[in-house]
Amino acid sequence: MNPDQSGNGKPIPQGLYVPAIRRGDMIFTAGMTPRRNGVLQFTGILPASADPAQHGDAVILSCGNALSAAQSQLGADERLSAILSLTVYIAAEPGFTAHSKLADYASQFLKDQLGDIAIGCRAAIGVATLPGNAPVEIQLVACV
Repeated sequence: MNPDQSGNGKPIPQGLYVPAIRRGDMIFTAGMTPRRNGVLQFTGILPASADPAQHGDAVILSCGNALSAAQSQLGADERLSAILSLTVYIAAEPGFTAHSKLADYASQFLKDQLGDIAIGCRAAIGVATLPGNAPVEIQLVACV
């Protein structure tokens, strides 16, 4: 994983927001797109007939950025205790129906990184467009 990080370990905001915010033991991330060093690596709207496997890398990069944003809110001796919610937004043409299969790439990435604590609630949502013409955007809610 090579997330879109600035020198301080947080993804680079593309607007007037912070990558993640912590309140108590809860961490909320902004929506993260598949960027490296501020540059979108994948673009476009998924066609109705898209094979989820061809877009897994975009999902994994977006999820890696969201995880990095969440982890940037941890203290030196802390770790995430749970991913409470994962939201996967997918820019797709009408007729695309593999939202859950595409979101499975994010769930599997989180499980590979964190183990079973990574599997929580999830929503996979089709949208008309995403910022910068990104094909996917991911947002997390985590607990310390």
